[in-house]
Amino acid sequence: MDFLWLFLMYVMFLVICVSALCLCSGRSNTNLDRIFQRAEKVISLVLPTWLQRNYNNIVYERSAAFVVTHLVLDALVFAEYTWEVFGYCLELEINWLYLITPYILVTIKLCFFFMCCVTDPGKVTKENADSYTQVYKYDNVFFHQGKKCPTCHLMKPARSKHCGVCGSCVQRFDHHCVWVNNCIGAFNTRYFLLYLLSLNLTVICLAAVISAFLLQVVLLSHMMTASYIDPEGQQQIVGIIFIVQHLFLTFPRILFTLGFLLILLLLLGGYSCFVLYLCCINQTTNEWYKTRKHSSTAGLPFGSPKVYSRGFLGNVQEIFQPHNYYKKDR
Repeated sequence: MDFLWLFLMYVMFLVICVSALCLCSGRSNTNLDRIFQRAEKVISLVLPTWLQRNYNNIVYERSAAFVVTHLVLDALVFAEYTWEVFGYCLELEINWLYLITPYILVTIKLCFFFMCCVTDPGKVTKENADSYTQVYKYDNVFFHQGKKCPTCHLMKPARSKHCGVCGSCVQRFDHHCVWVNNCIGAFNTRYFLLYLLSLNLTVICLAAVISAFLLQVVLLSHMMTASYIDPEGQQQIVGIIFIVQHLFLTFPRILFTLGFLLILLLLLGGYSCFVLYLCCINQTTNEWYKTRKHSSTAGLPFGSPKVYSRGFLGNVQEIFQPHNYYKKDR
């Protein structure tokens, strides 16, 4: 029982830490930056020089480290699924159509992931700077006409932002995603959204198949009606905790994979809902952060969604048909 409680405490600790991080980042960036800076100073005293150099390259420069990590996690999860779960499910005569669905979903997900990585998010250059400035009007709250980027030395279009990692301004800048090693902007937001949705479906499908397998094991072994003798010699009916413990001892890797998928689904589900919400109101993550920060400190209006929103259908069309939208506005 000890290992089960330790695992549950670990899961709760992870969820609480991630939730607290999201809440803090939404309220104020100053205190969070100070925490990170102090943590980096403490880590720098312990880590060797070569490891610190690699850490800085990964965090502050373009690097494929997180892309590789993403692919490795995919490979590990599907290796466990193929090696154990798939074979057990075939023995239990579970419909093979359900078993191959995760492979179809992960293939679709990897296609959108690839498109996120290689698609130009809308980098502002000398050739397209003039045309990009005509796409959106300046709201004079967060985006002001005539303002130049001090790094690119180009006129900044409305809704653009300079990305220090990529080294260029990006049209309709949302955020820089380390997992795809690219910025999310005007031309790859659609792929990023479809990538998140397909990733959620893949995780849900994997978790559903694994849960169905474990449920079949419990039902076929008649665990729900079983009993055991406790240390005091009394006969006790088997409970849920006892069943979970037995499954952990019998299928440790499968249970660990299921736990990982459930935690991942919890985090991905919340973030995906947030991205969907921003797409529906035609607001970027950068603008969402700016409105929260400035409305609380300077009393500025919640202006960006009202300025750039063109209704639900228009906002969705702008995400999935950015080229046609730009030509129309010009």
